[in-house]
Amino acid sequence: MLEKEHEFDLARRWRDDRDKGAIDELVRSHLRLVISLANKFRNYGLPVVDLVQEGAVGLMEAAARFDPEKGFRFSTYAGWWIRSSMQDYVLRNWSIVRTGTTAAQKTLFFNLRWLRAKIARESDGPLNNDQKAEIATALRVRVKDVEIMEARFSKSDRSLNVALAAESNCEWQEMMPSEDAGPDEIVAERRDHQTHKRILNEAMKALTDREEIIIRERCLTEKTVTLAALGTRLGISKERVRQLESHALGKMRDAITNLVGDPIAAGLAIGV
Repeated sequence: MLEKEHEFDLARRWRDDRDKGAIDELVRSHLRLVISLANKFRNYGLPVVDLVQEGAVGLMEAAARFDPEKGFRFSTYAGWWIRSSMQDYVLRNWSIVRTGTTAAQKTLFFNLRWLRAKIARESDGPLNNDQKAEIATALRVRVKDVEIMEARFSKSDRSLNVALAAESNCEWQEMMPSEDAGPDEIVAERRDHQTHKRILNEAMKALTDREEIIIRERCLTEKTVTLAALGTRLGISKERVRQLESHALGKMRDAITNLVGDPIAAGLAIGV
């Protein structure tokens, strides 16, 4: 362990002269602090070696930022950086599902277990509403956040490739519902598409050549052509294009109504 004056001297040499030897000695002399703090996070099921490595990163960051003129010992200042690095590592790797995205959730993650044991005492079962409210008040979080975090702690990650039973060849992933459309849905969608296409083609036969151009450019393309651009192309005014478009849509609606016998469906088919 370093004497106080020697420790401050090393910090000043790094701060003022960027003496790499000084910061190296300052870091190496406090590695035992990293190991001590790493042991406090070992109950999260992560390798202690990895925790030590993450803590060492925090230690080096603390050494680079330490200001001896504040009057505090380096170990006091470095402890916060070391714990922060280890906590971030735990949150990133404790579960494949992201945990603790807010300050409140991080506080809940690292304090729920011991506070639960303190409040629940002899009860090993789920927390009741009063206990959840007490924890939420103590940690200044919502009761809902307590419920979500407790559920996360009660169940660990499970591989989808694990067999359903000891002698079964069926895996958990085979029981998951597919989000893809089923064969019947694919056939129905394809049939509906073909029907709509046939009806639309029949309705288009009721239009003149100029009306058909307007409808195709205004309603049947991904990028709608403006009224002004169509007016220039057809040699008519923008207002005349709008009138022809409205008249053509009316003719198509009537034609589709004659085909399907439903004026509402006819309006939906052409988007009006």
